[in-house]
This record gives sequence, structure tokens and C-alpha cells, in this order.
Amino acid sequence: MKVHIPGPLRSYTSGAARVEIPGETVAAVLAELDRRYPGMRFRIIDEQDRVRTHIKVFVNADSIEDLSRVLAGGDELTIICALSGG
Repeated sequence: MKVHIPGPLRSYTSGAARVEIPGETVAAVLAELDRRYPGMRFRIIDEQDRVRTHIKVFVNADSIEDLSRVLAGGDELTIICALSGG
């Protein structure tokens, strides 16, 4: 599965904007992403296993919050970080 990594999290992937990660569900992909790039999952998922409020996760064009969503061949996962500042 192709996982698109937002700019603020690319320091975990040595600058890679896209990585290939296997998994049958969104949760499995995020777990493998964290195994390969330690600390990544904590930036995306909070202590209650919910997507953090400043993060959006998309499967193809669908915004999702259900980490148990089953993935199909050819699906792409996109992670987007909200920007803040003043």
C-alpha cells in the first residue's frame, strides 16, 4: 500500500514523501509504519487510539477515523497535518 507522508512527518522517513507499507487494515498499516519508522504512530494516533485532532487520514478520497477499516489492493493512505500558527 502506498502511504503518503506529510512534510512535518518526513523526518521520520528520512525525507520520503511516499512509502510502501503492507497491511489489511488502517490500524495494521499504521502499526507497520511505526515499526519501520519508530515514533510515527504517536504523531498520528492519540492515547485513546483515535486519530489526533490536527491529523486527517484518507483512504483514497475518503476521510476516515475508523482504524479497523479494511483495505483493498490499490488503496492509498494519505496522512495530512493541519497547520497552525499566528
